[in-house]
Amino acid sequence: MVGHSDDLGELTRAWCRRDAPPGRTAVITGAAGVGKSRLVAAALDAFDPAPSTILTGTARLHSPAPYDWLAAVFDRSGLPSTTELRAPADALAWLAQDPDVPRERYAPDALLRIAVRVVRALVGQGPAVLVAEDLHALDPASLNLLAALATTPDLPVFLLVTSRPPDGDEPGRLVARTLARLAGGAGAVRVHLRPLGRPEIADALTQVYRPDLVTDAVIDAALRRTGGNPYQLTELLADLGGRDPAALIAGDGGRSGAPDPQAPTPLTARERDVIACLAAGMANKQIARSLGISVRTVTVHVSNLLRKTGTASRTDAALWAVRHDVGAPVADAPESAEPTEPEPALAGSAAVPGR
Repeated sequence: MVGHSDDLGELTRAWCRRDAPPGRTAVITGAAGVGKSRLVAAALDAFDPAPSTILTGTARLHSPAPYDWLAAVFDRSGLPSTTELRAPADALAWLAQDPDVPRERYAPDALLRIAVRVVRALVGQGPAVLVAEDLHALDPASLNLLAALATTPDLPVFLLVTSRPPDGDEPGRLVARTLARLAGGAGAVRVHLRPLGRPEIADALTQVYRPDLVTDAVIDAALRRTGGNPYQLTELLADLGGRDPAALIAGDGGRSGAPDPQAPTPLTARERDVIACLAAGMANKQIARSLGISVRTVTVHVSNLLRKTGTASRTDAALWAVRHDVGAPVADAPESAEPTEPEPALAGSAAVPGR
C-alpha cells in the first residue's frame, strides 16, 4: 500500500460516515497492476464496524454472459433457496447461469427487478459491501444491475467498484457511462490510482533493504524497469530474492557470468507460484483466491508461462513444472473439477454456460 495510504483513508472514512445516504459507492480506477484489488482488500480489512456481508463478483475470462457479476457472487457464496431469496426458481437459474436453465426467458426489465430483489435478500439488514472487480470487462446486464443497486432506496450497501480506464469502442463507452453514473451519485468517492513516483519507489525499496543500499542509481533503475507499476515492482523485488539491489543497475538480476542463450527464460517468483498451482490442478479462479490476485492477472501469468516454458496448454505447463521441480506443492487442492475457460452462450440462446 506504499503511496496509497490517503486513498485507503478516504475509503474507510466513506464507510464510517453514518450521515451518508444508502447506496454509497467508491469507484477505483487505474491501469493493470497499480493495486486496485489490493486497495479493496485493505479497505475491507480496515472497515470498522466490519461489514455483516461481503458479496464479491468479477467478470468471466472471455466474453461475459448476462449477469456475470451476480453469477460470480453465487459461485463464491453458494446459491440460497428460492424461498429465502423470494425469487422464482427459473429466474434464479438464469441469474446463476445454470446450464440447465429453462427455455422460457424473462423480459430484461423483469429480470433486472428480480436481480435487485435477490441482492436485497442476500444483504439483509446490512451493513454490507458489494465488490465488483474489473467493471470494464462485465456484461451490459451486470452494468445495469450495479447502477440500479447504487440507487436503490434503503439498500444498506457500500458498493466498491474497480475498473481500468474504458476503451473508446462501443463497450468502452457503455462502461464509461456506467462509471459516470456510479461516481456521480450522492456520497460517491472516486479514486484513481497512478503509477508510483520516485519517492514511493524509494519508500518501497527501503522497506526491503537497508537505506544505505538504496542509492539514487538503484531507485532510478527500479523506476525504469517497472514504470512505477506496483505489481511489477513487487515481482522485481521477489525475483531479486534479497540479493544486492545494485544488481538492478547492472541489469543482470544479481546473476554472475554471461547469459546462456540456450537457457530457458527464468520464471519470476509469482510465475513460480502460479505454475505450482497449475501442477496442483487448480483452475484460474482457485489460483486467484489462493494467491490473492485477480483472475485476469492469473490469465496473464498463464499466458507468460506458456511462452516461457514453450508449452501449448495448461496441462503441458503443469507437466513441465513437475519435470523441472518448480515450486512447492500447493496445499489447497482443487475443490472440484470445472472448465477452466468456459465459453459464453451466444446472444439470444436459451442455454447459459455453467461456471
